Amino acid sequence: MDHPACIVMTSASTEDEAEALAAALVEARLAACVQVQRVRSFYIWEEALHREPEWVLLIKTLAARYPALEAFIRERHSYETPEIVQLPVSAGSPDYLRWLGASSTGLDQA
Repeated sequence: MDHPACIVMTSASTEDEAEALAAALVEARLAACVQVQRVRSFYIWEEALHREPEWVLLIKTLAARYPALEAFIRERHSYETPEIVQLPVSAGSPDYLRWLGASSTGLDQA
């Protein structure tokens, strides 16, 4: 794989915030695709157990785009400490990975 791909995960407290962030990431060419899924999160924050509905964003991009993508999310996120986690893609369909690369950079990767 010439340009390693990754999936970046973050979450948002509302569907509107998740959709706005997803659209902005794709429009900025920081992501090829963002999937938004409703989940229920359980976590400790400020010494209290929380059970909250959230929307998880699975952001498909190139590993080289991660620093810019992280900064983009931090600038726009409503959470004080947003989840921003990068997961490497170790293998994938060559055609899909070419599309992902082209869509994440605006450059033809074929």
